Amino acid sequence: QVQLVESGGGLVQPGGSLRLSCVASGSIFGLNVMGWYRQRPGKERELVATIPTFGRTNYADSLKGRFTISRDNAKNTVDLQMNSLKPEDTAAYYCNVVILNGGRRYDYWGQGTQVTVSS
Repeated sequence: QVQLVESGGGLVQPGGSLRLSCVASGSIFGLNVMGWYRQRPGKERELVATIPTFGRTNYADSLKGRFTISRDNAKNTVDLQMNSLKPEDTAAYYCNVVILNGGRRYDYWGQGTQVTVSS
């Protein structure tokens, strides 16, 4: 089994910053891509950013320049630095990891951490 523990959500004023963190543990042999997704009220879950073990990061076009994803392969952590936050960034943010093992892909999700941007 894989466990994902997220932290760092909360309430922030517009224009503020938050940093989300996620640590993966358990059966993570073959850990490949790590990333963040979000689900805004009344909307489908959507990509925020992903980062492979080695290679280029991928961001939702609308978030480029404000959000930065980073990863520590030694610690199996993935962080999301969110700057210049807007009310429309209010969402539940979910950590996701992709494990490749035995020719198969396995996706795992964290429990979600709430980010609320409001004055």
